[in-house]
Amino acid sequence: MTSPATPHADPADLALALRLCDLADTMTAAAFRRRDLVVETKPDLTPVSEADRAVEEAVRAELAHVKPGDAVLGEEFGESGQGPRRWIIDPIDGTKNFVRNIPVWATLLALEEDGQLLVGVVSAPALGRRWWAGRGLGAFADVPGGPGVPIAVSHIKELGDAQLSYASAEGWGKRDMVEHIIELSAKCWRTRGFGDFWSHMLVAEGACDIGLDPAVSLWDLAALQVIVEEAGGRFTDLEGIARPDGGSAVSTNGFLHNEALAILGSRSSAQ
Repeated sequence: MTSPATPHADPADLALALRLCDLADTMTAAAFRRRDLVVETKPDLTPVSEADRAVEEAVRAELAHVKPGDAVLGEEFGESGQGPRRWIIDPIDGTKNFVRNIPVWATLLALEEDGQLLVGVVSAPALGRRWWAGRGLGAFADVPGGPGVPIAVSHIKELGDAQLSYASAEGWGKRDMVEHIIELSAKCWRTRGFGDFWSHMLVAEGACDIGLDPAVSLWDLAALQVIVEEAGGRFTDLEGIARPDGGSAVSTNGFLHNEALAILGSRSSAQ
């Protein structure tokens, strides 16, 4: 949990983030499995659908109306505005799943203030699940629009009892870390490739004990970090640094973090 010195989130900001995700869910749920959905390829060769862009535009428009002084960073339209407060948006995390009719995708929304992440929401309407947290307010999960049930990471302390979730075998290959993943997997009780946001949300609610991502961006991780940490877990990059912009992600229940980092070859496994 957060220390007394860490700024606390304003419940009004968390309420706004939840309302914005309600808006996003309405749009993404309507577009999911639509036969005429337009999908293009971005310069980095990843897919983007018209729903990705429409959702980000809608969230930006609402923020411009209710929080005109806040900056916004989104996956599809970059950064706009300046100031101490910045909203970070991934309109559809898991677009490849979305366009192939796999229900594992979500809208991710975070609020950063003075460089500190304060609010995070992950909303996955096709899974019927939403996770959210505010610094000092705790972490919760429920169906989208539900009142929320407090969540917490597991108390598993041995890798032999742990469930590991990872993303993208291809991504680990590009990092030349396949052998490290195989070694860590062999030491764990069970391994599954749930991937993307879901690995880390399963860690936050105690269903998994370790979640890994080899190559990700700030908008993929900002909301996740707040939720995992408020659920009592630890969230770092592969170097062991607690940051959402390090290009990789390791989430754990805290007990297993240093051991997992050591096997993955981190140069900074100590907190």
